[in-house]
Amino acid sequence: MNSRSRLAAVAAPLSWDDYRFLLAIGRAGSLNGAAKRLGVSHPTVFRRVNAIERALGVRLFERAREGYAPTPNGEEAIAAAAQIEERIAATERRLAGLDARPTGTVRLATVEPLLHRVLPPLLARFRRAHPGIVVQVTADNHTQDLSRHEADLALRPGGEPPEGLVGRKLARLASAVYRPRALRLPRGAGPQDLDGYDWLLPAGNLAHIAMAQWLRRMQYDRRAVFSANSLLGLREAAVAGLGLTVLPCYLGDGERGLVRVGDPVEAMGADLWLLQHPDLRRTERVRALAEALREGVRALQPDLSGRAGPIG
Repeated sequence: MNSRSRLAAVAAPLSWDDYRFLLAIGRAGSLNGAAKRLGVSHPTVFRRVNAIERALGVRLFERAREGYAPTPNGEEAIAAAAQIEERIAATERRLAGLDARPTGTVRLATVEPLLHRVLPPLLARFRRAHPGIVVQVTADNHTQDLSRHEADLALRPGGEPPEGLVGRKLARLASAVYRPRALRLPRGAGPQDLDGYDWLLPAGNLAHIAMAQWLRRMQYDRRAVFSANSLLGLREAAVAGLGLTVLPCYLGDGERGLVRVGDPVEAMGADLWLLQHPDLRRTERVRALAEALREGVRALQPDLSGRAGPIG
């Protein structure tokens, strides 16, 4: 009897919530990672997976020091959970797409730095124009999955949109080198002339961004004295005098404690994209917010490109 028929023969009925736990463990590869995805505690995930395995009468995961690896039965259960999730998400998208009322909640996924001076004024104007729509913002550096209906819109730097999503490039985000105001550099020194100084680096889930890559190419990372997975954290550390750093111009130009070193560095620039699932284009509340973001960001292009003065 193969694993599929053996699992079917012993399986007790599972709820969708059970499948959610199995899917989260399979994707995260650990109980801690699954707990973060689900918004519950580590012991809750531990108890739940053990209870599911007892109910099924089969082991779904091999426990190891480095994490939880699915058994063949576990792989089958995770695949089934993913199919269920996709069908639920597709149904929700279709139903939401039929809603033509300019009311309700729109979930916007973005990155934390855009909540500094850029998005709040736009959202305030949108609220005045559409008092029946509530905007729920998730701001982090992890991509929310629009296909699984984790968000309705996403506004974030990046490249071409993934397959299955509709994307529009709204702006070019310029970035530059910034020094603490108290740090004096030789007259005429530009971004290419900064060997021998202390540097503050983007790290963690920011290590892949264009600014971090440029620092590595310039070998300035060899003089790192501080790193953080937050651009706002890097800015505050630079203001405190820890060293030079790189920032988007909309963050650095508006800070009185910092001085831009030269012009924006083209290699550190990034495009700002607005992404959504095509099933939601007919949803009036989503369409309204998408249009407001397009118009608002377009008006800010001089500031985002570093060609104007500070925002706000």
